Amino acid sequence: MGRKGAETRDRLLDATQELIESGGYYGAGLNQVIAASGAPRGSLYFHFPGGKDELVGASLRRAGQEIAATLDGPAAPSAAELVEAILRALGARMEESDWRKGCPIATVALEMAAGNDPLQKACSEIYTSWEEALRARLADRPDADDLAVTILALIEGALLLARAHRSREPLTRVTRQITALLH
Repeated sequence: MGRKGAETRDRLLDATQELIESGGYYGAGLNQVIAASGAPRGSLYFHFPGGKDELVGASLRRAGQEIAATLDGPAAPSAAELVEAILRALGARMEESDWRKGCPIATVALEMAAGNDPLQKACSEIYTSWEEALRARLADRPDADDLAVTILALIEGALLLARAHRSREPLTRVTRQITALLH
């Protein structure tokens, strides 16, 4: 794929992620994606011949890879400091969006996991990659498996509560609890 094709594909994925984060799966209609991306309709079907579900799945996987890369990277000396930095950044992002942006994976999982096997699988794979990245950060602990799932559940729950309350307070409280768990 040439540079122009890759740019068009990226614009489609960016627009899809933006729409999913603010309006969920059903708020990311193909007409809205085309309008938000500025891409021609034909490009959407060229890059995503499987239609909306393929587009949403690709958008989710890309968003998931960005978070996994953050979890894998040397962003902080300790797991607690890494989680604190991630929650601080996500809180700022949510607040800057006037609480419209949350976790696109959670949004789609809540809406679609029961009735759409391909998107359920994509969400499951993404969460598994995050658990694995957290587990690798906690490898020196005998409870790394349990802690990785607990931390992920705390983060996702805090994001949901922060969005519902339009407040960073749930993120702050969860950060304190994760720090306590990891020390």
